[in-house]
Amino acid sequence: MTRIDAKFAELSKAGQKAFVSYIMAGDPDFDTSLEIVRGLPGAGVDVIELGLPFTDPMADGPTIQLAGQRALEAGMTLQRTLDLARAFRETDDTTPIVLMGYYNPIYSRGVDAFLRDAKAAGIDGLIVVDLPPEEDSELCLPAQAAGLNFIRLATPTTDDKRLPRVLQNTSGFVYYVSITGITGAAEAQADDVAPEVARIQSAGGLPVIVGFGVNTPEKSRAIAQVADGVVVGSAIVSKIAAGDSVADTLAFVKSLADGAHSA
Repeated sequence: MTRIDAKFAELSKAGQKAFVSYIMAGDPDFDTSLEIVRGLPGAGVDVIELGLPFTDPMADGPTIQLAGQRALEAGMTLQRTLDLARAFRETDDTTPIVLMGYYNPIYSRGVDAFLRDAKAAGIDGLIVVDLPPEEDSELCLPAQAAGLNFIRLATPTTDDKRLPRVLQNTSGFVYYVSITGITGAAEAQADDVAPEVARIQSAGGLPVIVGFGVNTPEKSRAIAQVADGVVVGSAIVSKIAAGDSVADTLAFVKSLADGAHSA
């Protein structure tokens, strides 16, 4: 059982919804990013989604793209991202970390070396958005053999024919993208999300966490009411981009987490 599995079992037993926070590793710099990540559990974050900076993202809107550019310009690399996770683990051995990014940096490092190093750094799961199920032998299956969850995205265009393939080797949870388009492009609507979440839950039996388009405590609560939890990324990253203090950023995170937990 991974930390992700243990966390969702704990939340289910308590009858509570999950709050997942996305942070771009190294934005605006390594030390500030580490300080924010270390503060997330205290702000109510159940699972940390740690963005891996990459030069050519495809699923990310301007907010996340610019965060990645800031991190890269500050010297962030795959190795430094793993270093950040390892530093976090010095004081927290229970909060799950999901590394979210693209395959190119992993491929460049080598799958075996990456999985060994990610596991040693305390990474619990992977979201690699540009590897479809047809490429499961490339990373998904080796990751699961190494003890990491491989988390897949489902979208409004994932029909009943495609869904079983998407869920086939997914573990940990399913990330439901609430809108068609990039991150930060539109707001999630609970009435639209609810039937899709129910469909995915019945097909896969895994927790379904909804992301893209959740940006306020009220929206966090509304979406959590119809799902197993919510992910917030762009709204938090926007606070960092605006130069908000670590304390103010974490206070905003707490308001979002409180919204989800009140569902």
